Amino acid sequence: MTDYYEILGVSKNASKDDIKSAFRRKARELHPDVNKAPDAEEKFKELGKAYETLSDDNKRATYDRYGEDGLKNAGFDTGGPFAGGFGDLNDIFESFFGGMGFGFGGHTDPNAPQRGDDLRYDIKIKFEEAIFGVEKEIKFQHLETCPDCNGSGAEKGSSKKTCPQCKGSGQVRTVTRTPLGSFQQITTCPHCHGAGQIIEKPCKTCQGQGHINKEHKIEIKVPAGVDNLSKMRVSGEGDCGINGGPNGDLFVVIHVAQSPHFKRDGINVFTELEISPAQAVIGDNIKIKTLDGEKEIQVPAGTQHENILKIKGAGVPVISRPSQRGDHVVILKIKIPTKLSDKEQQLYSELFEIQTGKKAKAPNMISKVKGVFK
Repeated sequence: MTDYYEILGVSKNASKDDIKSAFRRKARELHPDVNKAPDAEEKFKELGKAYETLSDDNKRATYDRYGEDGLKNAGFDTGGPFAGGFGDLNDIFESFFGGMGFGFGGHTDPNAPQRGDDLRYDIKIKFEEAIFGVEKEIKFQHLETCPDCNGSGAEKGSSKKTCPQCKGSGQVRTVTRTPLGSFQQITTCPHCHGAGQIIEKPCKTCQGQGHINKEHKIEIKVPAGVDNLSKMRVSGEGDCGINGGPNGDLFVVIHVAQSPHFKRDGINVFTELEISPAQAVIGDNIKIKTLDGEKEIQVPAGTQHENILKIKGAGVPVISRPSQRGDHVVILKIKIPTKLSDKEQQLYSELFEIQTGKKAKAPNMISKVKGVFK
C-alpha cells in the first residue's frame, strides 16, 4: 500500500512547510532530468500525488482516515499533477514556489557580455624538440569580431531594436492551469531567438552574426621538457566574445614522436647498451649516443647483465627549472656470441677448462647445440 508520508520522507504530524520543503528536496532528487534510473519518472509522479494530497487540508484529512481508496470514493482526482507529463525543474519550482532559491539558476540578460569559446589545436613535434623546446608557427580557424559592424551584426548606419514580442527579455511566458494552480512555462522568444533585440538591416559582411570565421596564424614557444599530450594555454586566441565579452583561449595539445634511440620516463631517459662477455669481465670505455651528442662512459670490470650506469644531468629538463635535468640511464645487456672464430673458440675452450676442470667439447659442437634449440 502506498504511503504518501513515506514517499515524502516526513512524519504524519508534519507541517505544511515541512511537506513543501520535503517535496522541493525530493523533486530535485527524482526528476528524470537529474535521475536517470528506469523508475525515476514513475517515482516522480508518485511524489507529485503525495504532495498534492498532503498539501491540501481536505484531501489530507480524507487520506489520513481512509487512505488512497478513500480519496477516490470521496470523488477526489488521484491522478496527481504530473499524470499528463511534467516540465523541467525550473518550470515546476516557478509554478509551485515562485522559482527562487533552488539552485537551478535564472534567466541571464541576453545582451550581457559573453566569453568566447575555447579552441583546441593538436601539434606533433619531434622527440628532441620536446626535450630542448622549439618555436612553431601554427595556423587555425577561429571567430573574430566583424570589422564592419564591430560585432553588432547591424549594417553601418543602422542599429538593433528591442524585440516587440518579448520586450527585450529574450523569453516568452505561457500559463497552464493545474489542480495545484497555474504552471508558468518560460521559453526562448521565437522572434528574436533569445537575443531580446532584432536586426532590421543585417551586416552584409557577417550576415548579422557579429563575427566572421577567419584563418589565424601565431607563433608558439614549446618549452623544454614537455611530454606527450601536454597542454599549452594561449590566452585570448580562441573565438571572439559576444556583446563585448572576452575572447576564449586556445589550448595546444602536444603529441611527441617516439625516438628510435631513447625511452623516456618523466625527466629521465633510458637506453640499452650491448656489451660482450669480455667487456663485462674486463671493463671498457665505450662511446654512446646521448641527448647532448656522443659521450664516453666507463663500463666497470665485473659488470653483470642488466646492471645500470647513470649519466647525471643528461636527461630531460624540468619545465619549471630548465637548468635542472634528469639522468640518462644506460642498461647494460651482455650479449652471448653465437658465432665464433677459430681463435675465439680456442680461447673460450681454454677458459671453460680453467673454470670447470672439464674438457671442452669439440669446436663444432657449439653450432650443433645451437641448432637443437632453433
